Amino acid sequence: MKRKKIYSPNFIIGLAITATMLLLILIGFIHTPYDITKMNSATKLAAPSLQHLMGCDNFGRDIFSRVLKGMGNTFVIAAATVSIGSVCGVIVGAFTGYFGGWIDEVLMRINDVVFAFPSILLALVFVSIFGTGKYNVIGALGIAFIPSFARIVRGEFIKYREMDYVKSAKLAGVPQLRIIFVHILPNTMPVLLSSIMIGFNNAVLAEAGMSYLGIGVQPPSASLGSMLSESQTYLFSAPWYALFPGLMIILMVLGLSLIADRGR
Repeated sequence: MKRKKIYSPNFIIGLAITATMLLLILIGFIHTPYDITKMNSATKLAAPSLQHLMGCDNFGRDIFSRVLKGMGNTFVIAAATVSIGSVCGVIVGAFTGYFGGWIDEVLMRINDVVFAFPSILLALVFVSIFGTGKYNVIGALGIAFIPSFARIVRGEFIKYREMDYVKSAKLAGVPQLRIIFVHILPNTMPVLLSSIMIGFNNAVLAEAGMSYLGIGVQPPSASLGSMLSESQTYLFSAPWYALFPGLMIILMVLGLSLIADRGR
């Protein structure tokens, strides 16, 4: 009799947090209570209230509306970043791990050189060359994330390429690409999915850091990182200005981190 899997409380909590974050992001894509660019001197640094649930910033803009849009921007950038990094990393890792030889030697030496530098540093160099903005941040972080995915997938392919079912497929004349993407790749999914969730968290933090430094999402678009940067002058006079953007970053990262544990 197959025993029913029991998920840990951490997994359930992570699922609930992530579902709530995704709901807020979806709401932000559809509608926000206020125009995020509309300034109002009468509500400058207004405290949280029924009219402004998270208060207002130093320009009188509604923080709740900007947080919703900022979460959406962060989500899109992180998702695109991980998509680029994981797809390219899977291809590199699959071919190097499966074929080995000079392909493995050349690609992994390049991979090691890139991996030796912190991803945020590579992204900063990329942005300094090609300029700031959402799409440049996506490209920069996407390239910076390729090595980590490549190393993980390569390790899995080295393990599985010696399995009996792979050897049998080779003897049966199954095409190499079919063996790679149909026979081996699905077996790497548990490890790959956990890596994707961790990579998403790293992308969220990287995007927030770059926007905090002013080289990520540019005004008038909203970003959680840029909101934290703008709020640092008002930490004591208007603590809610920094509290809510910071809290959303923490919850976005925390939710997926708990899910990545996979109920163990």
